[in-house]
Amino acid sequence: MVGLLVGLICALVYTVSADFLPKSIAILLTMAVSLLLTGAFHEDGWADVWDGFGGGWTVEQKLNIMKDSRLGTYGAAALFLILFLKFQSLQSLASPFVALIVANTLSRVVATSLIFNMTYVALDATSKVKPLAQYLSSNSLLTLLATGLLVSLWFLPIGECVLLFVILFIFRALLAFWFTRQLGGYTGDCLGAAQQSSEIVIYLSLLVFGSGVTN
Repeated sequence: MVGLLVGLICALVYTVSADFLPKSIAILLTMAVSLLLTGAFHEDGWADVWDGFGGGWTVEQKLNIMKDSRLGTYGAAALFLILFLKFQSLQSLASPFVALIVANTLSRVVATSLIFNMTYVALDATSKVKPLAQYLSSNSLLTLLATGLLVSLWFLPIGECVLLFVILFIFRALLAFWFTRQLGGYTGDCLGAAQQSSEIVIYLSLLVFGSGVTN
């Protein structure tokens, strides 16, 4: 529901902005609003994951780097790439309105679902994920998937929905494997990274499905 709300607000900002400004400017304003709405929380997690995984050799080193508030070379490069990919993808989509809603919703479905069958590994008082749930019941997982599916079916053809869910299922498995291999589980930063990367995967999938600008 948080993803749906963020997506609706961003889609509204884009629609209003695009009536008065060039598409590229409207997209940048929309991205700025998204950052303000979430406090760049997920982008911060994405950057921290790359800093930790790229700069640490042991699990302890990686976790310590990920908790460091400073931004390293890996994180800075990854942050630039994810934002640039987001901008270019939205610029290439014929309907950013639909994409913003679907991507913000389903990317959070992917990220949250990781809690269901993964181990939380940053058990300390300074962890960013402490206020969040570290356990997801089967009923909560089904509710999460069902609501994500309903939102997708509302905005996309059923064939694209099925394909998108298959793609995200595979991508989720890859994320789980990556996090487990690096840390033995997940942290709050991992969930942020999952959200950001899944959002990009959704935009790119919609482009592959034929939702790109034709002119």
